Amino acid sequence: MSMLFDPTEHSFHESHKLMIGSIIPRPIAFVSTMSKNGILNLAPFSYFNGVCSNPPTIMFAPARRGYDGKIKDTLKNIQDTNEFVVNIVSEDFVDEMVTCATDFDPTVNEFDESGLTPGSSQKVRPPTVEESKISFECELHKIIEIGDGSPGSGFIVIGTIVMFHIDDSVYENGRINLEKLGPVGRLSGNNYTKITNTFESIRKIKPDK
Repeated sequence: MSMLFDPTEHSFHESHKLMIGSIIPRPIAFVSTMSKNGILNLAPFSYFNGVCSNPPTIMFAPARRGYDGKIKDTLKNIQDTNEFVVNIVSEDFVDEMVTCATDFDPTVNEFDESGLTPGSSQKVRPPTVEESKISFECELHKIIEIGDGSPGSGFIVIGTIVMFHIDDSVYENGRINLEKLGPVGRLSGNNYTKITNTFESIRKIKPDK
């Protein structure tokens, strides 16, 4: 027997708990942006994934704040500048990443709060995170609004990768060494996971007719 849950009969908070407890593990987009006034911002988002490879495109989904429905500084900066950087989170700076999850005032520079280091981007103004072993410089492709603007609704931000930053330590023969990258996945609550237990299942090749 299964429980049936109709989201129209419950608060978005309850739906949120079911989603983040089921869609796991989730990769983390650690997004650096710059305001039109030059203030840096850095924040993590765990509704994040690739879209396609030609052109190389990613997406992440910043929700409206759950307590007042306002948009987050990351989204505002992207709306104003059309640029952002997605940094991949590794095990060795998880605590610093979590520091940036706080709803700071827009005038606060999360690089300063976390102690993380702004790196040099090549094609966009927002910096990379120096501690990140992989970063994607992105130009905005499209923002899609989801919902009616109330708390818990949100946006899909789609970006085109215009420059990859790959640390030499994780790049081997055209591929990323997962063990050396040490990526972190988001679970629910305050829980995260490390990618330490993998297995292989080989898909069948379509036979020739």
